[in-house]
Amino acid sequence: MLKKYLLSPGPTPVPEEVMLEMAKPMIHHRTPQFSKIFSNVREKLKPLFGTTKEDVLILAGSGTAAMEASIVNTMSPGDKILVVNAGKFGKRWIDIAESYGISVESIELPWGRSVTAAQIEEKLISHPEIKGVFVQASETSTAVYHPVKEIAEVVKLRENTIFVVDGITSVGVYETKMDEWGIDILVTGSQKAFMLPPGLAFIALSEKAWRFVKTSKSPRFYLDLEKERKSQNNGTTAYTPAVSLIIGLNKVLELMENEGLESIYKRHLVCAEATREAAKALGFRLLAQDIPSNAATGIIMPEDFDGQKFVKSMRDDSGITFAGGQDHMKGKIVRISHLGYHDFMDTIIAVSAFEMGIKKAGLNIALGAGVATAEKIIIDHI
Repeated sequence: MLKKYLLSPGPTPVPEEVMLEMAKPMIHHRTPQFSKIFSNVREKLKPLFGTTKEDVLILAGSGTAAMEASIVNTMSPGDKILVVNAGKFGKRWIDIAESYGISVESIELPWGRSVTAAQIEEKLISHPEIKGVFVQASETSTAVYHPVKEIAEVVKLRENTIFVVDGITSVGVYETKMDEWGIDILVTGSQKAFMLPPGLAFIALSEKAWRFVKTSKSPRFYLDLEKERKSQNNGTTAYTPAVSLIIGLNKVLELMENEGLESIYKRHLVCAEATREAAKALGFRLLAQDIPSNAATGIIMPEDFDGQKFVKSMRDDSGITFAGGQDHMKGKIVRISHLGYHDFMDTIIAVSAFEMGIKKAGLNIALGAGVATAEKIIIDHI
């Protein structure tokens, strides 16, 4: 028997009770029954976004749909934006913007580094024409966190610039205060901390961002947020929603409410800290050099070690799905998730499996050193 464990940073495992909820008979999306569920989940999403006053919109699509929506609804061809390009998903902001004729000024950082608020401020001073600052909170490809709160302090002083945050692997992992910090657009997706299959994207805009929507001249149809806002505030969607996923989301938010957001954020922190320290105890270095993310841990492999082959072997031979590196980091790192439906015992399984797989692959490590370190950290926090 080969029991399988999904320990990659998305998609993440789905709780059994959520899968059962989604397996119930389909209901029509233009009914009072669905509208009640839909309006309920939109309201329950607000605490995770850290907003009491803004609308959280639900889109049928992956997180990239919400990223694209944030650009095409607020920017016009010829506008200039600032992007923190420090990983694969920072580069995605650039690719989306350039597809719509939007000029990009970027802060290029080595993979593994976090941007600083001072770097953002310096760019804004030298380029006063910048209309938007776009950043990942948690850059999944590098397992790095960027200091969103501090950056927001800089950007919110500029009336003609909005702050847009990709929270796809941070919302539900970190406490995020959209209203208090001054985030103008916050996006996330269903297949990370929300413990659902891929297929839903979530986005919220501040009043300031909605003013930008009024003047945007970028083409849009399916991702027209004004159209969605009008429909969703009437308990429906502009187009066919992902009905089963939204029904599953209703159950997910119930589970999250029962656990409590403070407990959820602490669980992610402890699992991440245990994994990071376990990797160090085994003699490995982390890719994240400044602020490691609590969503996933990126572990640097030795130069002569094929990380891609290791990830494949762990998945096919041991039933353990880790994630490898992307783009130029392919084969050079292993990423282990702590996201969503992941508890302390999952962390022990992840560390133990990593240890055994590395030993089997021929690296000279002390078996048990990582597990013992992780266990001590977990015990100290529970």
